[in-house]
Amino acid sequence: MNSQTSKDELESHGDYALTAVPLNARRGFISMTAVMLGFTFFASSMWTGGTLGQNFSLWPDLLLVILGGNLLLGIYGSLLAFAASKTNLSTHVLLWHSFGVKGSKLPSFMLAITQIGWFGVGIAMLSAPITKYVGIPYVPLLLVGGLAMTYTVAVGFKAIELLSMIAVPAILILGFTSVFKAIFDAPEGIDTILFSEPSGSMTIAVGMSLAVGSFISGATLTPDFVRFSKNKRIGVFSTAIGFVFGNSLMFIFGAVGAIATGVSDIAEVLALQGLLGAGIILLVLNIWTTNDNALYASGLGLVNITGLKRSHLVWAAGIFGTVASDFLYNNFIGWLSFLSVSLPPIGGIIIADFFFRARTNYPSVESFKPQMFNGVAIVAWLIAIGVSVASPDTGVFSVAPLNAIVATIVSYAVLTAALEKVAKRAIPKSAEA
Repeated sequence: MNSQTSKDELESHGDYALTAVPLNARRGFISMTAVMLGFTFFASSMWTGGTLGQNFSLWPDLLLVILGGNLLLGIYGSLLAFAASKTNLSTHVLLWHSFGVKGSKLPSFMLAITQIGWFGVGIAMLSAPITKYVGIPYVPLLLVGGLAMTYTVAVGFKAIELLSMIAVPAILILGFTSVFKAIFDAPEGIDTILFSEPSGSMTIAVGMSLAVGSFISGATLTPDFVRFSKNKRIGVFSTAIGFVFGNSLMFIFGAVGAIATGVSDIAEVLALQGLLGAGIILLVLNIWTTNDNALYASGLGLVNITGLKRSHLVWAAGIFGTVASDFLYNNFIGWLSFLSVSLPPIGGIIIADFFFRARTNYPSVESFKPQMFNGVAIVAWLIAIGVSVASPDTGVFSVAPLNAIVATIVSYAVLTAALEKVAKRAIPKSAEA
């Protein structure tokens, strides 16, 4: 950065939003794994798993879809985790290198708005079933839930870490309780669950696309959390565990429940199993941990855009998401899904810039002299969105988010290399002149 921007000024935004996380604030393997599992323990993944469970036999097709999809997510997230844990920078500061300081504000805006939207949707997803099954008034529940979640995010990463340490074991216990009850209640035990005939039909490719698409936008924000890792090994392994193990487990919990009860809504599944109290606890912890991560990531994006203090921006975003949650839930799911299509290429650009252009070596934030705007990143982003939209509905190439990421990496790397070659050829001519 320029000489007028000191390290203290960068850190004053809170939680190291615009600078590298210092060594004394970095976390070990257990802490980072808990955070990443809390991130990927997502209620929507259980609902998606329930949908897949109605369209595939659990063995072997559904397990292939789930593990295949989450392995792709794990590879994508781990590449971003490597960049974040080596530099200890957030997604938005990493974008300075590829988009430029001014150019990074556009992807930061897209990421922030989308995550605020999902935060609002998550509050409604939590409140609606509690109102339905317990009878607590809907609006007060929205407000209390949203403000409580916002408070933990305003405190910062340490609150997210503590919540994850509590929530992850509880979710595992409750999830496995539901699975074991489904097996014990089935007429032929585990064979009924493993080999039941699906009520619908879906191709492997479409199922894998659904699995990848369900969390690809979240995976793009991996650096916002993994930057707190003590080293690259912890960052990469905790991310891989979060996606390949954690997210897969959520799919399996949802799928087994759907196979056992015939419904994909995890709250309804647990109610039908006589686990209503446990189901409410699972839902609260599950959505709270994911919603906290969404709002935290949006706060970092807003800091990059505005330069204001992180905690103030978190409260503003949290209050807006809370007040608008019912409207977002009923009107913006499709729009948010469309926005999510544009997010994976952002991660692809970070990967391409860090691994291919910079050869995994970025200068420190304090010594970095960035360009203001990089048009190559915008062009690569637009190409990727076009590829995603043009992806077929069926077949090997139907996983649109994966197509977008690959298209971004290739186009950004090729365009950057071509421009560097042109620039090198122009230097001797300039010198002669």
